[in-house]
Amino acid sequence: MRILAFDTATSFGAVCAVSGGGRARRAKAGDLLAAVDELIDSPAEIDRIVAGRGPGSFTSIRIGLAMARTLAETLDVPLAGASTLDAFAGGTPVLDARRGEVFIRGPRVCTPEELDDVAGQTLVGDGALRYRAIFEARGAHIPPDDDAAHVPDPLLLVEHAGDDVDPLYVREPDAKVHAE
Repeated sequence: MRILAFDTATSFGAVCAVSGGGRARRAKAGDLLAAVDELIDSPAEIDRIVAGRGPGSFTSIRIGLAMARTLAETLDVPLAGASTLDAFAGGTPVLDARRGEVFIRGPRVCTPEELDDVAGQTLVGDGALRYRAIFEARGAHIPPDDDAAHVPDPLLLVEHAGDDVDPLYVREPDAKVHAE
């Protein structure tokens, strides 16, 4: 079975992989299809799609899940989803939530200063990189900036995939509907 897996929720943009080999990455979530085209010669090769559901960038999550649903429907293949937090190995994932906050397992959102139990832990992800000084001062280990452990691994999503493909939002979006 050939599985296409991807995630667009973090500041690393679009990361995708195909089971059995092949990985691609683009700087922006909107360039996901270019990464997929790099990996797949023929859409008929895909038997299943797994997409990261977040938490992460509101817009990027929506781009990734819309693309996943569109591809799955068009190709008539099953679609599954998993938390972006499940796409990390080699440490505890800490994702940049912007606004001076991070997403952590739970999932929940908090300030980096609220994570006071990180001593002795290895933290990975774009939030670990952004708040390196705070976490290292509290005794956490953060791998070097260019370490692959900080980038979500789409194939890890496959291991945690389930039927839920709804966005995993941990807080309200910045955009608000105004009453007329």
